[in-house]
Amino acid sequence: MSHKRIVVLGGGESGFGSAVLAKVKGFDVFLSDAGAIKEEYKNKLDEWKIPFEENGHTFEKILNAEEIIKSPGIPEKVSIIQSAVQNNIPVISEIEFAGRFTNAKTIGITGSNGKTTTTTLIHNILSKANSNVGLAGNIGSSYAYQVATEDKEWYVIELSSFQLDGMFDFKVDIAVLMNITPDHLDRYDYNINNYIDSKFRILRNQTSSDFFIYCIDDRFTHDNMNRFDPQSKMLPFSVRTENNTAAYLSGNNIISEFNGKRINISRNNIRIDGIHNIYNIMASALAASAAGVPENVIIETIEAFSGVEHRMEKVRERKGVLYINDSKATNVDSVWYALDGMEKPIVWIAGGTDKGNDYSVLKDLAKTKVKALICLGIDNQKLIDSFQDYVDKIISTDNIEDAVKNAASIAENGDVVLLSPACASFDLFKNYEDRGKKFKEQVNKL
Repeated sequence: MSHKRIVVLGGGESGFGSAVLAKVKGFDVFLSDAGAIKEEYKNKLDEWKIPFEENGHTFEKILNAEEIIKSPGIPEKVSIIQSAVQNNIPVISEIEFAGRFTNAKTIGITGSNGKTTTTTLIHNILSKANSNVGLAGNIGSSYAYQVATEDKEWYVIELSSFQLDGMFDFKVDIAVLMNITPDHLDRYDYNINNYIDSKFRILRNQTSSDFFIYCIDDRFTHDNMNRFDPQSKMLPFSVRTENNTAAYLSGNNIISEFNGKRINISRNNIRIDGIHNIYNIMASALAASAAGVPENVIIETIEAFSGVEHRMEKVRERKGVLYINDSKATNVDSVWYALDGMEKPIVWIAGGTDKGNDYSVLKDLAKTKVKALICLGIDNQKLIDSFQDYVDKIISTDNIEDAVKNAASIAENGDVVLLSPACASFDLFKNYEDRGKKFKEQVNKL
């Protein structure tokens, strides 16, 4: 009996998990990474007796695959993917592959901003309700690895546009679309419509027994809804209107209504600040209700939730200056929420790998709220050019130690030092977590 040959591209969390699942299911599996694979994953691949290569692709070992599972970080444009497409080899995502081997129900969360907080909060609520629930996708252990090694009833999955792009037959039972703002346009030919198409793939294969939770305040979501014609039960949320919404603001209360049951949470009782977190709470309450969690569990968990690391995380207060780590703000829209929510004067640390950013929406906020901009990146020119007429003091740095020291020397009693980069981290750091951790280390050394 011949075994179907599966090749996995990428040796990180997603790729390793996919390879293990392929092995467990009896496929002939091979993993290839164009770069170096971390020791921990190499050791795990050896333990599972999965053959692999690193620091380059051997085309003949890859193009004999019957199917290729691509890690989300690999662009479609790279030559090995192009060759696979030319050879009619299906290229899918880890999510697509893992979904074939589980009957567990799924809640999928996507959006340009708020995904991680909302995914974490929904997972917390379902866990509190004693559901046998996995956390997967962009956070937690990989979906494929959990499907290979555990048996869950529910998965709460954070889905990036890159993961959705490789989704074809996979279906989420409860789909959550937080918002759509220009992001990752370098991967979408700098065309916002390609990115919108990608986000709406979360509706693929949904039927009238499934749920679609979305923000009607979001212009790109609202304007494109008719184009995609969702078949699922619609649960819209809004902070601007109570009309035709499943969750809304009524005075100081966050209200969520589902199947005749009403959840009421006072804003005074929640521990996470900002309008963006009101949206995250509304989406989480609706998703948990649709998943059958009792109202009291939803309310208790939301009121106890204190946020996620690297998202508006208060690091310390020193000499009257508050230091905030918002390293997860890798796009302009995230930074808009961060700056808009600040009442105190801001020393803003920003920069990194630009993804085709348009900074114009930040300029008025910068003019009124930012007393100094510390640029942190290998190439800071675009940031400097964008804000030189709006911020009095701009300093260019290329390492986190200098950035924090400069910020500390400028900040005065009553100010905030805010790391909110608006850019990817890959010029100086491994990822946004690495950037946030190094920021915290330097702040704690002051």
